[in-house]
Amino acid sequence: MSSRNGFRCPWMFNDSTPPYWSSKVSPKLTSKGKTSCVLPPPAWCSQRRYHYFLVLDFEATCDKPQIHPQEIIEFPILKLNGRTMEIESTFHMYVQPVVHPQLTPFCTELTGIIQGMVDGQPSLQQVLERVDEWMAKEGLLDPSVKSIFVTCGDWDLKVMLPGQCQYLGLPVADYFKQWINLKKAYSFAMGSWPKNGLLDMNKGLNLQHIGRPHSGIGE
Repeated sequence: MSSRNGFRCPWMFNDSTPPYWSSKVSPKLTSKGKTSCVLPPPAWCSQRRYHYFLVLDFEATCDKPQIHPQEIIEFPILKLNGRTMEIESTFHMYVQPVVHPQLTPFCTELTGIIQGMVDGQPSLQQVLERVDEWMAKEGLLDPSVKSIFVTCGDWDLKVMLPGQCQYLGLPVADYFKQWINLKKAYSFAMGSWPKNGLLDMNKGLNLQHIGRPHSGIGE
């Protein structure tokens, strides 16, 4: 099936993958050998499977050279209506790091997050509990409501969150185990891989970038 721009709609990875959007974290379609997750069909396709898109973009402790383990310090989610594409609700919390409690100058310069913004903030475990409460309040845990997380790459939900949860001995909620990788979706729709991530996608779609790069809620 072709899109209006002549690109093939990418909702099948293989013969065993159901048509339209898959909710399974199993595709092996990759760029540079990296595995990825689900792909959305183009926005102009009339059928819409998901009621809500949950846009997520973590910020984490960092330095140059990189510190290990990294810890999430900003946890933002935008609830986007799948029909109107309007933001209906926002979840946003800062998280206090425990392994490397002092933010590096590099981290502050990159993310705009200063020490006072994370000092005294809830732990990741507490923030995850708040996320679950927010999901319930927004009706996102209702089995009849179809929602999925959206990230710019696989790092947030394939690497960062499960890695930190494993380190801390915390469970990862099932709703964090499936997501749409915008880079993969863009590459199928536009025919090229966005090497510079969001900046390349904005340029390719003639969109103006709004917000501060590397700010979870602002970008």
